[in-house]
Amino acid sequence: MAKTKDFFVDRKEQSRIKTNILLKYFNAWSKILVPRSRTGKIAYIDLFSGPGKYEDGSPSTPLLILEKCIAEPALAESLVSIFNDADKETSEQLEKNISELPGISNLEHTPGVLNLEVGDEIASLFAKKNLIPTLAFVDPWGYKGLTTGLINSLIKDFGSDCIFFFNYNRINMGINNDLVQEHMSNLFGNERLAEMKKRVKTLEKEEKELFIVNELAESLSDERKNLVLPFRFVDENKNKTSHYLIFVSKHELGYTIMKDIMAGESTMQDDGVANFSYIPVKHITKHTNVQLDLLASYERKLDSLGSDLKEIFSGKTLSVNSIVERHHIGTPFIKKNYKEAIRRLEELGEVTLDPPANKRRKRKGILTVGDKVKVTFS
Repeated sequence: MAKTKDFFVDRKEQSRIKTNILLKYFNAWSKILVPRSRTGKIAYIDLFSGPGKYEDGSPSTPLLILEKCIAEPALAESLVSIFNDADKETSEQLEKNISELPGISNLEHTPGVLNLEVGDEIASLFAKKNLIPTLAFVDPWGYKGLTTGLINSLIKDFGSDCIFFFNYNRINMGINNDLVQEHMSNLFGNERLAEMKKRVKTLEKEEKELFIVNELAESLSDERKNLVLPFRFVDENKNKTSHYLIFVSKHELGYTIMKDIMAGESTMQDDGVANFSYIPVKHITKHTNVQLDLLASYERKLDSLGSDLKEIFSGKTLSVNSIVERHHIGTPFIKKNYKEAIRRLEELGEVTLDPPANKRRKRKGILTVGDKVKVTFS
Protein backbone atom coordinates (compact mmCIF):
# COMPACT_ATOMS: atom_id res chain seq x y z
CA MET A 1 0.00 0.00 0.00
CA ALA A 2 3.02 2.30 -0.13
CA LYS A 3 1.88 3.82 -3.43
CA THR A 4 -1.53 4.61 -2.02
CA LYS A 5 0.05 6.38 0.94
CA ASP A 6 2.40 8.29 -1.38
CA PHE A 7 -0.64 9.63 -3.22
CA PHE A 8 -1.62 11.57 -0.09
CA VAL A 9 1.77 13.24 0.34
CA ASP A 10 0.69 16.22 -1.75
CA ARG A 11 -2.58 17.34 -3.22
CA LYS A 12 -2.30 17.54 -6.99
CA GLU A 13 -4.48 19.85 -9.06
CA GLN A 14 -6.35 16.92 -10.60
CA SER A 15 -7.26 15.76 -7.09
CA ARG A 16 -8.72 19.19 -6.40
CA ILE A 17 -10.85 19.06 -9.57
CA LYS A 18 -11.94 15.50 -8.82
CA THR A 19 -12.95 16.55 -5.30
CA ASN A 20 -14.80 19.63 -6.61
CA ILE A 21 -16.88 17.47 -8.95
CA LEU A 22 -17.67 14.97 -6.21
CA LEU A 23 -18.64 17.59 -3.61
CA LYS A 24 -20.78 19.59 -6.05
CA TYR A 25 -22.64 16.45 -7.04
CA PHE A 26 -23.08 15.29 -3.44
CA ASN A 27 -24.53 18.70 -2.60
CA ALA A 28 -27.10 18.57 -5.43
CA TRP A 29 -27.84 14.86 -5.00
CA SER A 30 -28.41 15.06 -1.23
CA LYS A 31 -30.79 18.02 -1.55
CA ILE A 32 -32.94 15.99 -3.94
CA LEU A 33 -32.80 12.66 -2.11
CA VAL A 34 -33.11 13.56 1.58
CA PRO A 35 -36.78 14.61 1.28
CA ARG A 36 -37.53 11.70 -1.10
CA SER A 37 -35.96 8.87 0.89
CA ARG A 38 -38.62 6.60 2.38
CA THR A 39 -36.51 6.06 5.49
CA GLY A 40 -35.34 9.66 5.74
CA LYS A 41 -31.77 8.37 5.32
CA ILE A 42 -29.20 8.64 2.55
CA ALA A 43 -25.82 6.91 2.36
CA TYR A 44 -22.35 7.86 1.23
CA ILE A 45 -19.94 4.96 0.60
CA ASP A 46 -16.22 5.39 -0.14
CA LEU A 47 -14.50 2.05 -0.76
CA PHE A 48 -10.91 3.31 -1.15
CA SER A 49 -10.90 6.13 1.38
CA GLY A 50 -7.28 6.75 2.25
CA PRO A 51 -6.43 8.41 5.59
CA GLY A 52 -8.75 11.41 5.12
CA LYS A 53 -5.92 13.94 4.99
CA TYR A 54 -2.96 14.82 2.81
CA GLU A 55 0.44 15.05 4.48
CA ASP A 56 0.15 18.84 4.61
CA GLY A 57 -2.94 18.44 6.79
CA SER A 58 -5.52 19.47 4.17
CA PRO A 59 -8.60 17.22 4.18
CA SER A 60 -9.38 14.76 1.40
CA THR A 61 -12.87 13.69 0.34
CA PRO A 62 -13.96 11.64 3.40
CA LEU A 63 -13.46 14.53 5.80
CA LEU A 64 -14.82 17.12 3.36
CA ILE A 65 -18.05 15.15 2.94
CA LEU A 66 -18.43 14.75 6.70
CA GLU A 67 -17.66 18.44 7.37
CA LYS A 68 -20.43 19.42 4.99
CA CYS A 69 -22.90 17.08 6.71
CA ILE A 70 -21.93 18.31 10.18
CA ALA A 71 -22.63 21.88 9.06
CA GLU A 72 -26.12 21.11 7.68
CA PRO A 73 -28.71 19.81 10.20
CA ALA A 74 -30.77 17.91 7.60
CA LEU A 75 -27.68 16.02 6.44
CA ALA A 76 -26.39 15.52 9.98
CA GLU A 77 -29.63 13.74 10.77
CA SER A 78 -29.95 11.67 7.61
CA LEU A 79 -26.44 10.65 6.49
CA VAL A 80 -25.22 7.08 6.92
CA SER A 81 -21.56 6.94 5.89
CA ILE A 82 -19.26 3.99 5.29
CA PHE A 83 -15.55 4.35 4.58
CA ASN A 84 -13.13 1.58 3.74
CA ASP A 85 -9.43 1.11 3.14
CA ALA A 86 -7.70 -2.24 2.70
CA ASP A 87 -4.59 -1.01 4.52
CA LYS A 88 -5.07 -1.42 8.27
CA GLU A 89 -2.80 1.46 9.25
CA THR A 90 -4.54 3.78 6.79
CA SER A 91 -8.03 2.84 7.99
CA GLU A 92 -6.95 3.39 11.60
CA GLN A 93 -5.60 6.83 10.70
CA LEU A 94 -8.86 7.65 8.92
CA GLU A 95 -10.87 6.60 11.96
CA LYS A 96 -8.70 8.86 14.14
CA ASN A 97 -9.05 11.80 11.76
CA ILE A 98 -12.81 11.38 11.66
CA SER A 99 -13.06 11.23 15.44
CA GLU A 100 -11.15 14.52 15.71
CA LEU A 101 -13.50 16.45 13.39
CA PRO A 102 -15.15 19.35 15.24
CA GLY A 103 -18.85 18.60 15.72
CA ILE A 104 -18.60 14.95 14.66
CA SER A 105 -20.95 14.01 17.51
CA ASN A 106 -23.66 16.07 15.77
CA LEU A 107 -24.08 13.29 13.22
CA GLU A 108 -27.03 11.05 14.04
CA HIS A 109 -25.23 8.02 12.59
CA THR A 110 -21.60 7.44 13.52
CA PRO A 111 -19.44 7.00 10.40
CA GLY A 112 -18.37 3.40 9.86
CA VAL A 113 -14.74 2.68 8.99
CA LEU A 114 -13.91 -0.74 7.51
CA ASN A 115 -10.66 -2.51 6.68
CA LEU A 116 -11.57 -4.84 3.81
CA GLU A 117 -10.19 -5.86 0.43
CA VAL A 118 -12.63 -4.75 -2.25
CA GLY A 119 -13.63 -7.71 -4.40
CA ASP A 120 -16.44 -10.08 -5.32
CA GLU A 121 -17.61 -10.49 -1.72
CA ILE A 122 -18.34 -6.79 -1.27
CA ALA A 123 -20.07 -6.61 -4.67
CA SER A 124 -22.19 -9.63 -3.73
CA LEU A 125 -23.06 -8.06 -0.37
CA PHE A 126 -24.31 -4.84 -1.97
CA ALA A 127 -26.14 -6.81 -4.68
CA LYS A 128 -28.18 -8.73 -2.09
CA LYS A 129 -29.16 -5.71 0.01
CA ASN A 130 -31.81 -3.13 -0.74
CA LEU A 131 -29.84 0.09 -0.43
CA ILE A 132 -31.21 3.39 0.78
CA PRO A 133 -30.39 6.22 -1.70
CA THR A 134 -26.62 5.88 -1.95
CA LEU A 135 -23.81 7.85 -3.54
CA ALA A 136 -20.77 5.61 -3.90
CA PHE A 137 -17.25 6.80 -4.64
CA VAL A 138 -14.70 4.26 -5.89
CA ASP A 139 -11.13 5.52 -6.25
CA PRO A 140 -8.71 2.57 -6.48
CA TRP A 141 -4.99 3.07 -7.02
CA GLY A 142 -5.19 1.05 -10.23
CA TYR A 143 -8.07 -1.23 -11.17
CA LYS A 144 -8.02 -4.03 -8.57
CA GLY A 145 -11.51 -4.36 -7.13
CA LEU A 146 -13.06 -2.19 -9.84
CA THR A 147 -15.66 -4.34 -11.62
CA THR A 148 -18.88 -3.80 -13.54
CA GLY A 149 -20.54 -6.10 -11.00
CA LEU A 150 -19.52 -3.78 -8.16
CA ILE A 151 -20.72 -0.65 -9.99
CA ASN A 152 -24.07 -2.24 -10.88
CA SER A 153 -24.59 -3.45 -7.31
CA LEU A 154 -24.11 0.10 -6.03
CA ILE A 155 -26.55 1.80 -8.43
CA LYS A 156 -29.34 -0.78 -8.64
CA ASP A 157 -31.68 0.89 -6.11
CA PHE A 158 -33.66 4.14 -6.10
CA GLY A 159 -31.58 7.31 -5.96
CA SER A 160 -28.25 5.47 -6.05
CA ASP A 161 -25.34 6.64 -8.21
CA CYS A 162 -21.65 5.81 -8.48
CA ILE A 163 -18.61 7.91 -9.28
CA PHE A 164 -15.31 6.17 -9.89
CA PHE A 165 -11.79 7.34 -10.73
CA PHE A 166 -9.44 5.09 -12.65
CA ASN A 167 -5.95 5.12 -14.08
CA TYR A 168 -6.40 4.92 -17.86
CA ASN A 169 -2.77 3.98 -18.55
CA ARG A 170 -2.95 0.94 -16.30
CA ILE A 171 -6.07 -0.34 -17.99
CA ASN A 172 -4.59 0.36 -21.42
CA MET A 173 -1.52 -1.72 -20.52
CA GLY A 174 -3.64 -4.41 -18.87
CA ILE A 175 -5.83 -5.34 -21.83
CA ASN A 176 -3.19 -7.60 -23.40
CA ASN A 177 -1.34 -8.47 -20.18
CA ASP A 178 -2.04 -12.13 -19.30
CA LEU A 179 -1.13 -11.52 -15.65
CA VAL A 180 -4.16 -9.26 -15.08
CA GLN A 181 -6.75 -10.84 -17.38
CA GLU A 182 -9.07 -11.66 -14.49
CA HIS A 183 -9.23 -7.96 -13.54
CA MET A 184 -9.80 -6.92 -17.16
CA SER A 185 -12.56 -9.52 -17.57
CA ASN A 186 -14.25 -8.27 -14.42
CA LEU A 187 -14.29 -4.78 -15.89
CA PHE A 188 -15.17 -5.44 -19.55
CA GLY A 189 -16.66 -8.97 -19.59
CA ASN A 190 -15.04 -11.98 -21.28
CA GLU A 191 -16.56 -11.58 -24.76
CA ARG A 192 -15.96 -7.85 -24.98
CA LEU A 193 -12.39 -8.23 -23.72
CA ALA A 194 -11.60 -10.91 -26.30
CA GLU A 195 -12.65 -8.55 -29.10
CA MET A 196 -10.80 -5.63 -27.53
CA LYS A 197 -7.54 -7.56 -27.32
CA LYS A 198 -7.59 -7.98 -31.09
CA ARG A 199 -8.86 -4.53 -31.96
CA VAL A 200 -6.46 -2.40 -29.88
CA LYS A 201 -3.48 -3.83 -31.75
CA THR A 202 -4.72 -2.19 -34.96
CA LEU A 203 -5.42 1.31 -33.58
CA GLU A 204 -3.35 4.46 -33.29
CA LYS A 205 -2.86 6.00 -29.84
CA GLU A 206 -5.78 8.45 -29.88
CA GLU A 207 -8.11 6.02 -31.64
CA LYS A 208 -7.24 3.40 -29.04
CA GLU A 209 -8.10 5.67 -26.13
CA LEU A 210 -11.44 6.60 -27.64
CA PHE A 211 -12.14 2.91 -28.31
CA ILE A 212 -11.23 1.74 -24.79
CA VAL A 213 -13.28 4.43 -23.04
CA ASN A 214 -16.21 3.77 -25.35
CA GLU A 215 -16.04 0.02 -24.62
CA LEU A 216 -15.92 0.74 -20.90
CA ALA A 217 -18.97 3.01 -21.21
CA GLU A 218 -20.82 0.32 -23.17
CA SER A 219 -19.93 -2.32 -20.57
CA LEU A 220 -21.11 -0.10 -17.72
CA SER A 221 -24.28 0.92 -19.55
CA ASP A 222 -25.62 -2.65 -19.19
CA GLU A 223 -27.24 -2.63 -22.63
CA ARG A 224 -28.14 1.06 -22.28
CA LYS A 225 -30.02 0.63 -18.98
CA ASN A 226 -27.45 2.84 -17.23
CA LEU A 227 -26.27 6.33 -18.12
CA VAL A 228 -22.50 6.82 -18.27
CA LEU A 229 -20.61 10.12 -18.29
CA PRO A 230 -16.77 10.31 -18.49
CA PHE A 231 -14.45 13.19 -17.57
CA ARG A 232 -10.82 13.11 -18.69
CA PHE A 233 -7.66 14.26 -16.89
CA VAL A 234 -4.42 15.03 -18.73
CA ASP A 235 -1.15 14.30 -16.95
CA GLU A 236 0.40 17.46 -15.49
CA ASN A 237 3.87 16.60 -16.80
CA LYS A 238 3.12 14.73 -20.03
CA ASN A 239 0.93 15.38 -23.03
CA LYS A 240 -1.31 12.36 -22.48
CA THR A 241 -4.33 11.15 -20.53
CA SER A 242 -3.68 10.01 -16.97
CA HIS A 243 -7.11 9.28 -15.44
CA TYR A 244 -10.84 9.32 -16.04
CA LEU A 245 -13.61 10.15 -13.62
CA ILE A 246 -16.72 8.18 -14.61
CA PHE A 247 -20.27 8.81 -13.42
CA VAL A 248 -22.83 5.99 -13.66
CA SER A 249 -26.54 6.35 -12.90
CA LYS A 250 -29.95 4.98 -13.85
CA HIS A 251 -31.52 8.41 -13.50
CA GLU A 252 -31.61 11.13 -16.16
CA LEU A 253 -31.83 13.91 -13.57
CA GLY A 254 -28.58 12.78 -11.94
CA TYR A 255 -26.92 12.50 -15.34
CA THR A 256 -28.06 16.02 -16.28
CA ILE A 257 -26.84 17.53 -13.00
CA MET A 258 -23.45 15.82 -13.31
CA LYS A 259 -23.09 16.89 -16.93
CA ASP A 260 -23.55 20.53 -15.90
CA ILE A 261 -20.97 20.11 -13.12
CA MET A 262 -18.38 18.42 -15.36
CA ALA A 263 -18.92 21.02 -18.07
CA GLY A 264 -18.26 23.74 -15.51
CA GLU A 265 -15.01 22.10 -14.42
CA SER A 266 -13.74 21.60 -17.98
CA THR A 267 -10.70 23.69 -18.91
CA MET A 268 -11.53 24.10 -22.59
CA GLN A 269 -14.64 24.94 -24.59
CA ASP A 270 -15.22 25.11 -28.33
CA ASP A 271 -17.98 27.59 -29.21
CA GLY A 272 -19.38 27.18 -25.70
CA VAL A 273 -19.31 23.36 -25.76
CA ALA A 274 -17.21 21.85 -22.96
CA ASN A 275 -14.56 19.22 -23.72
CA PHE A 276 -15.25 17.30 -20.45
CA SER A 277 -11.55 17.33 -19.63
CA TYR A 278 -9.17 18.88 -17.13
CA ILE A 279 -6.08 19.89 -19.09
CA PRO A 280 -3.31 21.74 -17.20
CA VAL A 281 -2.69 25.30 -18.40
CA LYS A 282 0.77 24.56 -19.78
CA HIS A 283 -0.73 21.94 -22.10
CA ILE A 284 -3.51 24.22 -23.24
CA THR A 285 -1.00 26.90 -24.21
CA LYS A 286 1.65 24.64 -25.68
CA HIS A 287 -0.54 22.03 -27.30
CA THR A 288 -3.71 23.65 -28.59
CA ASN A 289 -4.68 20.43 -30.35
CA VAL A 290 -5.05 18.49 -27.08
CA GLN A 291 -8.78 17.95 -27.41
CA LEU A 292 -9.39 14.20 -27.55
CA ASP A 293 -13.04 14.23 -26.53
CA LEU A 294 -14.91 11.30 -25.11
CA LEU A 295 -17.11 8.91 -27.03
CA ALA A 296 -17.83 9.40 -30.72
CA SER A 297 -20.74 11.79 -30.19
CA TYR A 298 -18.51 14.10 -28.14
CA GLU A 299 -16.63 15.17 -31.27
CA ARG A 300 -19.33 17.57 -32.52
CA LYS A 301 -19.31 21.36 -32.19
CA LEU A 302 -22.22 23.62 -31.35
CA ASP A 303 -23.06 24.50 -34.96
CA SER A 304 -23.77 20.82 -35.64
CA LEU A 305 -26.36 20.82 -32.86
CA GLY A 306 -28.76 23.06 -34.76
CA SER A 307 -28.57 20.77 -37.80
CA ASP A 308 -29.29 17.74 -35.61
CA LEU A 309 -32.29 19.40 -34.01
CA LYS A 310 -33.75 20.45 -37.37
CA GLU A 311 -33.48 16.89 -38.69
CA ILE A 312 -34.75 15.11 -35.57
CA PHE A 313 -37.64 17.45 -34.74
CA SER A 314 -38.70 18.46 -38.25
CA GLY A 315 -42.37 19.52 -38.32
CA LYS A 316 -42.71 19.41 -34.53
CA THR A 317 -43.31 22.02 -31.83
CA LEU A 318 -41.67 21.44 -28.45
CA SER A 319 -40.55 23.43 -25.43
CA VAL A 320 -36.85 24.02 -24.91
CA ASN A 321 -36.97 21.74 -21.88
CA SER A 322 -38.53 18.92 -23.93
CA ILE A 323 -35.91 19.29 -26.66
CA VAL A 324 -33.09 19.01 -24.13
CA GLU A 325 -34.65 16.02 -22.37
CA ARG A 326 -35.15 14.12 -25.63
CA HIS A 327 -31.75 14.83 -27.16
CA HIS A 328 -28.91 15.47 -24.69
CA ILE A 329 -28.12 11.94 -23.43
CA GLY A 330 -24.81 10.81 -24.92
CA THR A 331 -23.87 14.27 -26.19
CA PRO A 332 -21.54 16.94 -24.75
CA PHE A 333 -24.28 19.56 -24.86
CA ILE A 334 -25.86 21.19 -21.82
CA LYS A 335 -28.99 23.35 -21.70
CA LYS A 336 -27.25 26.64 -22.43
CA ASN A 337 -25.81 25.08 -25.63
CA TYR A 338 -29.31 24.15 -26.81
CA LYS A 339 -30.60 27.63 -26.13
CA GLU A 340 -27.78 29.20 -28.15
CA ALA A 341 -28.27 26.74 -31.03
CA ILE A 342 -32.01 27.50 -31.09
CA ARG A 343 -31.35 31.25 -30.96
CA ARG A 344 -29.06 30.95 -33.99
CA LEU A 345 -31.69 28.93 -35.88
CA GLU A 346 -34.22 31.65 -35.09
CA GLU A 347 -31.87 34.29 -36.49
CA LEU A 348 -31.60 32.27 -39.70
CA GLY A 349 -35.38 31.93 -39.92
CA GLU A 350 -35.20 28.14 -39.67
CA VAL A 351 -37.38 27.88 -36.55
CA THR A 352 -40.09 30.05 -35.02
CA LEU A 353 -40.32 30.69 -31.30
CA ASP A 354 -43.28 31.43 -29.06
CA PRO A 355 -43.03 34.01 -27.61
CA PRO A 356 -41.28 35.61 -30.62
CA ALA A 357 -38.13 37.73 -30.51
CA ASN A 358 -39.95 41.07 -30.01
CA LYS A 359 -41.58 39.76 -26.82
CA ARG A 360 -38.47 38.31 -25.18
CA ARG A 361 -35.86 40.10 -23.13
CA LYS A 362 -32.25 40.68 -24.05
CA ARG A 363 -29.34 39.97 -21.76
CA LYS A 364 -26.05 41.64 -22.62
CA GLY A 365 -27.50 42.48 -26.02
CA ILE A 366 -28.48 38.87 -26.83
CA LEU A 367 -32.06 37.58 -26.94
CA THR A 368 -32.90 35.16 -24.14
CA VAL A 369 -34.51 31.77 -24.76
CA GLY A 370 -36.40 30.52 -21.71
CA ASP A 371 -36.94 26.92 -20.64
CA LYS A 372 -40.65 27.01 -21.57
CA VAL A 373 -40.29 28.80 -24.90
CA LYS A 374 -42.01 26.79 -27.70
CA VAL A 375 -39.88 25.99 -30.74
CA THR A 376 -41.49 25.08 -34.06
CA PHE A 377 -39.26 23.32 -36.58
CA SER A 378 -40.35 23.89 -40.19
